[in-house]
Amino acid sequence: MKYAALLFVCLAPAAWAQFERVPANREAPVTDVPFERILRAGQEPQNWLSYSGGVMSQRHSGLTQVTPDNAKDLTLKWVFQSKSLEKHEVTPLVVDGVMYTVQGINDVMALDAATGKVLWRYLYKPDAAARNCCGQETRGLAIAGDKIFLAALDTNVIALNAKTGKEIWKTQAADPKQRYSMTHAPLVIKDKVLAGVAGGEYGIRGFIAAFDVNTGKEVWRFYTIPGPGETGHETWSGDSWMHGGAPVWVTGSYDPQTNLTFWGTGNAGPDWNGDGRLGDNLYSSSVVALDADTGKLKWHYQFSPHNEFDWDATQVPVLADIQFRGQPRKVMLWANRNGMFYVLDRVNGNFLLGKPFVKVNWATGFDEKGRPIRAPGIEPTKEGTLVYPGNQGGTNWYNPSYSPHTGLFYIPTWENSSSIYSKADKPPEYDASKTFAGEFPRPGKEDDDVYSAVRAIDPQTGEKKWDHRLSAMNTEAGILTTASDVLFSGGRDGAFYALDARDGKLLWETNLGPSVAAGPMTYMVNGRQYVSIQAGSALFTFGLR
Repeated sequence: MKYAALLFVCLAPAAWAQFERVPANREAPVTDVPFERILRAGQEPQNWLSYSGGVMSQRHSGLTQVTPDNAKDLTLKWVFQSKSLEKHEVTPLVVDGVMYTVQGINDVMALDAATGKVLWRYLYKPDAAARNCCGQETRGLAIAGDKIFLAALDTNVIALNAKTGKEIWKTQAADPKQRYSMTHAPLVIKDKVLAGVAGGEYGIRGFIAAFDVNTGKEVWRFYTIPGPGETGHETWSGDSWMHGGAPVWVTGSYDPQTNLTFWGTGNAGPDWNGDGRLGDNLYSSSVVALDADTGKLKWHYQFSPHNEFDWDATQVPVLADIQFRGQPRKVMLWANRNGMFYVLDRVNGNFLLGKPFVKVNWATGFDEKGRPIRAPGIEPTKEGTLVYPGNQGGTNWYNPSYSPHTGLFYIPTWENSSSIYSKADKPPEYDASKTFAGEFPRPGKEDDDVYSAVRAIDPQTGEKKWDHRLSAMNTEAGILTTASDVLFSGGRDGAFYALDARDGKLLWETNLGPSVAAGPMTYMVNGRQYVSIQAGSALFTFGLR
């Protein structure tokens, strides 16, 4: 009784909201979020209106209440505990004091953002056929007008009433029996909601689709693998394009000035063995720039042609307007899983800069058009080939951040990882009931100094400005920066911490227990700034004392 009583005193009553029996749905305060509000998200930093905080996906907040001087005073305010033990990698939304999040797999919850108390819940059980290679999950939601949007695991795109949680429409985008799935937060652009499909490990043909926000009717669809007669089809040998993968793992970005939306695509299938899919395999392991109204391809850049190393381009495209080498540029910043940091012109896709941000041995540089120059002999072989970075890449799906205040780009990275890639005599054959891959890579050199870090990069040069080395060997946590130069991130060891974004100095740290495998976000209610992060199956929310 002594310890139970002590715990009750230490935690504020609001922190126990998750243990209460949830009552019948209550209405959330009236919400209206026209697309103009999402475009101007930076003008209302008290809210978090989209997965990456804004359409340019910088994961940067204008809030300044938490500073490098007082970050040490952060304390737990409330916890929401999911009833599901599935993977949770969700970044919540916050709109005018209401938080919208997901309880695994696809239960949508509206919470009081100041207390964590449940306002309403929408319970959804995906089709039993829905499967994913790497966890049954979703990474978040979207909002537009008075609707919340969910891309469910079974590829149903669903619209809910933001006030009550009642279902408005539901549209099936693909057949989960063919191993199509959806795991990312949708992206709203004007009167459309966009989502792409995962399932590359099962031999799908990837695509991104747009749906009318009011009716759910599909408006356009862009296949990430071109079919016969389409530009790029010639980069696939035979009929390998039919099951070539190129899935979508994370949410795209949008540039209102050019009306382009940008999405990263996953690796080609079968993974780890490209003998049956000769060619560059467009548009796998690429970023594609699409006209947001029509879905027509405007340009693309392929990070890893004919990828046999599992280096999905599963990173969020980060857009920024910067002075680059003496002139103003509209750029895209991208730290790729293949270990290279890129600066691209987002208007036309021109290659501006490419440089390793971790140890790399697969490429020796880039040609004048930005195509990587492959190092001789670095490919899967029967004997096995040591490759840097390894199978998990120099970074992965977890989100970076760009701070306009410091001018730095921040990468959650895994340094000195390596893998040995082997290749069988024959490439695998497609079977809808099995995974579609080659031989799984083996660990690399045992004496490597393998570690994870938050790494700050100067976009002007690609040079590292500072490192904050983490205790855990690798990381799955995203990064958040604020206008007061506080950076938040976490680790697989359960650490959640604040750093000084200017120099990487540790300001504050706590341990949440389970692995932190999501992107932190921040918001303000009643004059108080909060920071929320998902760890394990719980959502933790912190504020100043």
